[in-house]
Amino acid sequence: MTQPVPRLSVPAALALGSAALGAAFATGLFLGRRSPPWRGRQEQCLLPPEDSPLWQYLLSRSMREHPALRSLRLLTLEQPQGDSMMTCEQAQLLANLARLIQAKKALDLGTFTGYSALALALALPADGRVVTCEVEAQPPELGRPLWRQAEAEHKIDLRLKPALETLDELLAAGEAGTFDVAVVDADKENCAAYYERCLQLLRPGGILAVLRVMPLLLAACSCLHSTVSSPASPLQWRPWWGNITSESQVSWPGPEDLGVDLSILPSP
Repeated sequence: MTQPVPRLSVPAALALGSAALGAAFATGLFLGRRSPPWRGRQEQCLLPPEDSPLWQYLLSRSMREHPALRSLRLLTLEQPQGDSMMTCEQAQLLANLARLIQAKKALDLGTFTGYSALALALALPADGRVVTCEVEAQPPELGRPLWRQAEAEHKIDLRLKPALETLDELLAAGEAGTFDVAVVDADKENCAAYYERCLQLLRPGGILAVLRVMPLLLAACSCLHSTVSSPASPLQWRPWWGNITSESQVSWPGPEDLGVDLSILPSP
């Protein structure tokens, strides 16, 4: 019997686009057990559940996961908060988009064990480069042997410091407009700042992927609709996205971002 492929996905929203300045590809993660108390109805899932025979068939026919990448995914699942990583089908889509635009340089904000960084590195040519940002030293070291096993370690440039510092250093070094792909899966308080800096670093026609945007959208909703009744502050029941207190922190991309094409698609 074929074993189900772990997908790490739940009802959510995913945004994908390509544009003159760059594109926005966003994956929102919304966990039912953390639903705000004012939600009165169950979230409708637009795609089959992960144990669906249809979905397992689609994954079995479409997934082309490198053995080292698969091992890293399974290793990451064993770690605390490992189930918040990018899903295997999302990583493959992003890698395929990188190949489609013939990417050579990529940004990855929020390394963790390096699953998304490795997926991108494998999609880049031999002289490609992934600048990946992390503030904790231990998780990337768990993944480093598998980067090496995949013969992609030389492409992964790990920066152990706050992502904003790395982005500002890249801009100061004259690397604006030189990156092809950027993936943002870091703290949500600075997400708008990451968005702005990544657009500066991306070349025309580049791709920007922002994971787990649904919490930001819910935060914006809470800020805009302050009359929503809740026994606690509307943001206190979602501490995992940080201290978001104003709609301005989550109002990107806005109508003024005319150079960005954006689509929002359902994700399981």
